[in-house]
Amino acid sequence: MVHTIARRDLDEKEALAFSGVGLTYPDGTAALFGVELSVKRGEFVSVVGPSGCGKSTLLKLASGLVEPTEGVVSVDRNRLGYVFQDSTLLPWRKVKDNVGLLLELHKVPKAERDVRVQETLKLVGLEAFSDHHPRRLSGGMKMRVSLARSLTLDPSIFLFDEPFGALDEITRERLNEELISLFIDRGFAGVFVTHSIYEAVYLSTRVVVMSARPGRIVGEFEIPFSYPRGPEVRFSAEFAKIAGEVSKALRGEIA
Repeated sequence: MVHTIARRDLDEKEALAFSGVGLTYPDGTAALFGVELSVKRGEFVSVVGPSGCGKSTLLKLASGLVEPTEGVVSVDRNRLGYVFQDSTLLPWRKVKDNVGLLLELHKVPKAERDVRVQETLKLVGLEAFSDHHPRRLSGGMKMRVSLARSLTLDPSIFLFDEPFGALDEITRERLNEELISLFIDRGFAGVFVTHSIYEAVYLSTRVVVMSARPGRIVGEFEIPFSYPRGPEVRFSAEFAKIAGEVSKALRGEIA
């Protein structure tokens, strides 16, 4: 018999909370077990763990795409942004129309929609490409469009499922820096799934490590660097020390 704990409300400092969350698929595969994780407002949390441990599943649970078989996920989904591994752009729509898609679905009037789209395109540096189609954009530019699309809803909680994993290292680092700027500007709470320890440490206020399946939280690391963070942070002794500690915790779970 599946047991579900009583629902609890978020406190005023929380943006997202997993309370005793587990997920078992109909075939009996246990994906997650006993996940306890609270993300504060204005906090940026990165999640690392072995392949198949349920990192992306956490985001699906937070967004409501999947329901837990045990425990409770507490989040305000009225202001939730989600960026996937792929930019998921509609190839027949121009950049401005892709960015405005969620506003259309929320039935925002066209005049307001146009203003918000242009403001957001300017924010991600793509206002000059508003009339382009996705085929004319680089991989990094496509991810910026995907970011912009969710930013139009001014999310209070932002979920990122390895959005930069397929990009080259230089583009990835540049987008990391731009994401930090957006985080500072908008003040959303972020949950960022990545396989890169260095990306996790660079972006985050906190890094959590998940175990192998069934996934659970087995380690947490506070990141002491203040924002904004320049690229030189990556080459500091303290950065290397923290990355090494996260790597050690992760290797222990892979072994």
